[in-house]
Amino acid sequence: MEFGLATGSLVTQRSGCVVAGVYEGRRLSPAAAALDAASGGALGDTLRRGDLEGELGTTRLLHRTPHLAAERVLLVGLGPQREFRESRYRSALCAAVEALRGTGALHATLCLHELAVNGRDAAWKIEQAVLGVMEGLYRFDRLKSRPAARPALEKVVFAWPDGAQAAAAREAIARASAIAEGVALAKDLGNLPGNLCTPARLAEQARELAARHGFGATVLEQPDIERLGMGAFLAVARGSPQPPKLIVLEYRGGAPGAPPVVLVGKGITFDSGGLHIKPARHMDEMKFDMCGAASVFGALHAAALMRLPLNVVGLVPATENMPGGRAMKPGDVVTTMSGLTVEIRDTDAEGRLTLCDALTYAERYRPAAVVDVATLTGEIVQALGDVATGLFSNDDALAREFIEAGDRAWDRVWQMPLWEEYQSALKSHVADLPNIGSHDDCAAASACFLSRFAGYCPWVHLDIAGTAARSGADGGATGRPVALLVHWLARRAGAAG
Repeated sequence: MEFGLATGSLVTQRSGCVVAGVYEGRRLSPAAAALDAASGGALGDTLRRGDLEGELGTTRLLHRTPHLAAERVLLVGLGPQREFRESRYRSALCAAVEALRGTGALHATLCLHELAVNGRDAAWKIEQAVLGVMEGLYRFDRLKSRPAARPALEKVVFAWPDGAQAAAAREAIARASAIAEGVALAKDLGNLPGNLCTPARLAEQARELAARHGFGATVLEQPDIERLGMGAFLAVARGSPQPPKLIVLEYRGGAPGAPPVVLVGKGITFDSGGLHIKPARHMDEMKFDMCGAASVFGALHAAALMRLPLNVVGLVPATENMPGGRAMKPGDVVTTMSGLTVEIRDTDAEGRLTLCDALTYAERYRPAAVVDVATLTGEIVQALGDVATGLFSNDDALAREFIEAGDRAWDRVWQMPLWEEYQSALKSHVADLPNIGSHDDCAAASACFLSRFAGYCPWVHLDIAGTAARSGADGGATGRPVALLVHWLARRAGAAG
């Protein structure tokens, strides 16, 4: 997909389709008003006939509008003008892309970025438009015997005033295109079923990224993991015939020797729950339990495409959690790489067992900050739904960086408490700590568990259980929080838009 800017009059632009907005009450946006005037009132006549009222997400396609060079005009309902905010802008974009997919147009000119969106600048609106187009065109059908025909749309341009400062807009397009590629990679990996997306497949993907971008890449095999003393990670892996992998990617975009940031992604390629077996209903969605790993790969891919001047290390402890004959048992005690011992009270609380050893491994890099990304708890879904990712941190300044990056990326987070009272729930009479709290486990107690292994530097834990994937026939991996991570990395590198 190609994106660009188009200067000059909308009236004379040759395009497969021009997209403009209509507010509720049949109020034309500036671009729609200009098209209406040039066409002798053709758009207004359509509205007066009642073909479009302006309700959010509704569309109306006009063909061969008089005196316009474009083959089609697509009008998109925006809802009430006074209520037009970020989420409604995104909804209008999604409706526009869905309608464009059905037109057969090869080229489209978008004008929706002209709309006032709660004080957002043009760069933000263009970035969201690029991401919205790519999201609307994304399909995962590679495993079908007869994949659907690919979308005809090949190029999207943004109507841009003559003489306006275009550098920021072009930077937004480049940034969004890189993020979109990272999101697509994360979606592709997340949507693969567990029999195909194994730990070995994740390792192969890491090597492919390394070859493309010149990353350093190391895949530690089970004997290496044993020598490191990663007893918690190995305990999870024991129930599966798939060998575990500790995947290490190193992007060296910053100054030599500068402390890196480390991204740790949970890579449970299928989570049966172990001996605490999950209910059969929706267990197929446990293939999404490696979406943390997928988002780390996607973020590194985007960072390399943007050539961010920053050193970044990606760590992925990859394994399955299965109820095999050698699987860990409730009551087992394992020794982590840090030397702390952990009592296994719930074999379905396995993600934190893999992550704790990876967090300890990250310490060798003397990082400036560590971020772990994991589909960790159902409790975060109950708290925040599928709108916001749960954020826990031992450093308020770092947490604020993520909150601001999430707002800019429109991939938002909500900070949750990491209070001492939650720490006190992690008590065991046989080990240093249990892998779940002494009462009902919760997202905060899970984060507190991880914090015991990340105290050596500023650390953020992102619980993406609610945001990484959607259920149902039209669901699948979302690619979140790739956009959040990339905006945060860009800010760290001094290249944020």
